Amino acid sequence: MEEKEIKNNDEFLQELIKTYLPHKDNLIQMLNEVQEHYGYIPMHAQKCLSEYLDIPMAEIYGVVTFYSRFSLEPQGKYKISVCLGTACFVKGSQKIMDRLTERLKIKPGETTKDGMFTIEETRCVGACGLAPVFTVNGEVYGKASVQKLDQVLDELMKK
Repeated sequence: MEEKEIKNNDEFLQELIKTYLPHKDNLIQMLNEVQEHYGYIPMHAQKCLSEYLDIPMAEIYGVVTFYSRFSLEPQGKYKISVCLGTACFVKGSQKIMDRLTERLKIKPGETTKDGMFTIEETRCVGACGLAPVFTVNGEVYGKASVQKLDQVLDELMKK
């Protein structure tokens, strides 16, 4: 099989395309690796995958925006998600979100200027018995409170 040559000076992407055959079925796994490497899916990576896999950019964009795992914007070192699903909301998760936005001075979907924190709203993390909950990089903090959030933020800011 003839190897496809992609004109891209990004060493990571050059190695990535050597790992996979140029089949459309490889898109999700390749996007996963790009997300892991960069922390988001940059435009130059989308263009490279589009060319290599012979998939229109619009289709790649559709996949990236469909799956919540993928992001088009750089994410913070610490991704904090607050569950605002029914069980958590009833038990006060909105107060946790309000405190988070107050402390970090950003809104849900944004990242702090120093690149340390990204805030997300989620609808359910499947831990309703621990409501209210928030997560930091996937680690669940159950039966949470504003005080617990402040404690976790203080610890993360020291690192």
